[in-house]
Amino acid sequence: MKKVLVSDSLSEEGIEIFKNTPGIEVDVKTNLTPDELKAIIKDYDGLAVRSSTKANKEVIGLAEKLSVIGRAGVGFDNIDVDAASKKGIVVMNTPGGNTVTTGEHAIAMMIALARKIPQATASMKAGKWEKNKFMGTEFFNKTLGIIGIGRVGSIVADRCQGLKMNVIAYDPFIAPEAAAKIGITLVSLDDLFKTADFISIHTPMTKETKGIVNKAAFAKMKKGALLINCARGGIVNEKDLYEALIEGKIAGAALDVFEEEPTKNTELLALEQVIATPHLGASTDEAQTNVAIAIAEQMADYLTKGEIRNAVNFPSVSAELLNVLQPYLVLAEKLGKFEAQLVAGGIEEVTVEYSGEIIEYNVAPITIALLKGLLTPILNENVNYINATVIAKERGIKVIEAKSSAVKDYTSMISLTIKTSKETSFAAGAIFGKQEPRIVKIDKFMVEVNPQGPMLVVYNYDRPGVIGNIGTTLGENSINIARMHLSLDEEVKQALVVLSTDSMVSEEVMEKLRSLPHFISVKSLHM
Repeated sequence: MKKVLVSDSLSEEGIEIFKNTPGIEVDVKTNLTPDELKAIIKDYDGLAVRSSTKANKEVIGLAEKLSVIGRAGVGFDNIDVDAASKKGIVVMNTPGGNTVTTGEHAIAMMIALARKIPQATASMKAGKWEKNKFMGTEFFNKTLGIIGIGRVGSIVADRCQGLKMNVIAYDPFIAPEAAAKIGITLVSLDDLFKTADFISIHTPMTKETKGIVNKAAFAKMKKGALLINCARGGIVNEKDLYEALIEGKIAGAALDVFEEEPTKNTELLALEQVIATPHLGASTDEAQTNVAIAIAEQMADYLTKGEIRNAVNFPSVSAELLNVLQPYLVLAEKLGKFEAQLVAGGIEEVTVEYSGEIIEYNVAPITIALLKGLLTPILNENVNYINATVIAKERGIKVIEAKSSAVKDYTSMISLTIKTSKETSFAAGAIFGKQEPRIVKIDKFMVEVNPQGPMLVVYNYDRPGVIGNIGTTLGENSINIARMHLSLDEEVKQALVVLSTDSMVSEEVMEKLRSLPHFISVKSLHM
């Protein structure tokens, strides 16, 4: 008998699935303290959570029988996936279960903001009739600018097109042709800020998107623009937003998410131009029922049949094949993640070529792992081994898989060519020893790069003093170089330097590096 602990509030429909599955016994124990959870977790094979339970390294370390953690929802920030993976615990989520609800909430917030419904309601409840005070804004023929055309962003676009709005979007990771098919015009972020009457944010929180809507962005926006954020807190700089509202640079903001939750920014909330909800994007009966049913079915199938669906840390392969493919799954994911952080422009085509002994196996799971690595820096928490292929297709990315019997420099090799709207990029990887992934070629440069931790990739002209300038600049800013790889293309007199550092390089230091003589480009990566 497999025991499942449901430690957060889960819809009864999900509980019933556990109860009605032969071979599974379920306990519902919500509102456990961290110590109470740690005391009982050793008795369970499965743990079903939402966002309250913290399945951290300490909890996972005490889990003697646990084989699956299921998150009823998309985000899994409350689960230590690395700790779970090391212990062989499958982590599942329910991508797509609440996308409609989140999109609808963004539209509801937009309408409430434009027509000043919460303010008018409060006024009437106070016994007033201030009809002239709450003048609203129409949607017809207005321009909606969407930052991030993922699943939620696409839903918002579709519904707002029904309101006869003109929809533009900024998303550097989707091809213009794919956007055009759903009636969306892609623009630069600057053009979106300058053009849009309404701006709705639907991008994940990453190092690239943190604070992307800031003082400089507000300065570019149209006077009277309205901002809606139902994505993630921290994408909007709250201090800069407050100042933009006070100074009248924009007319209002609707916020469902905050830099700190529960938010303590009472100064921002006190503004009459701001309407807010306490992270209610996924809070509908339908969405909670959908994700509860989905996670219960996934966990039950895994515990009784060994079937893996919507795992964020394991592909859907048999145990026997997994043993053989595991090093290549790691390599492929690293290769994709590496290239995703190097290329510019919307990805249009991905070609994966396998050569050597690996072609004797089913390489489809490896391609999926590569796509997961490629898309994760773009979409963050929404990508897993199950949906990576679907997301690539939705984003208009053509995926070509090929096998080559030609003799290469390594026993087995994975080559990746990416075509974007701006460039074509190439990288290849191999396994050293039995388990160690290495990137062995970047464009025309032969290398031996361990794709691990913070990294810098520098293209420069082959001139004296370049390496010394890099070391001096990093040293002056207390950044230690852990590893360095050099490669030269004598034909064009250009060089490639790949550095591993002990810490991430700040944007300030990146600007100093970009200003050094003989630099062509420098990019910061995190592997």
